[in-house]
Amino acid sequence: MNRTVLLAQAEPRPLMDWDWVWRNLDDIWAQTVEHLVLTGIAIGVGLLVSLALAAAALRWRGLYAPIASVSGLLYTIPSLAVFAFLAPFTGLGLLTAEVALVSYTVLILVRNIYTGITGVPAGVVEAADGMGYRPVRRFLQIELPLAAPVIIAGIRIASVTVIGLVTVTSLLGLGGLGFFILDGLRRSILFPTEIIIGTVLSAVLAAVVDLGLLGVERWITPWQRRRA
Repeated sequence: MNRTVLLAQAEPRPLMDWDWVWRNLDDIWAQTVEHLVLTGIAIGVGLLVSLALAAAALRWRGLYAPIASVSGLLYTIPSLAVFAFLAPFTGLGLLTAEVALVSYTVLILVRNIYTGITGVPAGVVEAADGMGYRPVRRFLQIELPLAAPVIIAGIRIASVTVIGLVTVTSLLGLGGLGFFILDGLRRSILFPTEIIIGTVLSAVLAAVVDLGLLGVERWITPWQRRRA
């Protein structure tokens, strides 16, 4: 009897095998934590790179257009194509995954940082200069806090984007919730539980992180609440 007949005669498993879920709670938790770690590394490195690029664009305004163009081009390249391009140079592992993930954050973060800083009213900047603020102090104490809502909005978008993309890194042998999706597809269409767990938890994780960053925004910008 061939494999096709065996599959046809096999009793289909339920859509959600809760016994499997309870038995694998530790593994689900571990993969969720790894998903967050991979996301955190990408957002942290992406934010540092974007701050440096945005600072250069603010210092030399002519740089913004080429920076935006290159980062926009990187954003349009499918993640699998980026993995295939990087693999001969960085191997199949964490470095390849993080380089790809960081490249998807740069366009969003640079644009929001640049827009937020340039959106600070000129009168506020002039008043700070009149009070003797040096450029660095003015940037850290005046411009950056006022631009915080726009910058955090960019971080929120980048975080949700990266959480979705981290599921693809399972193809490189990394963990995260994409592990369950890939393992569920490799097993059989008769066992969709892992696919559902990976997909649903990725969506829940994105929503929780987004709400958490929204809370951070409200905490560090109390004047926004008073204005509302």
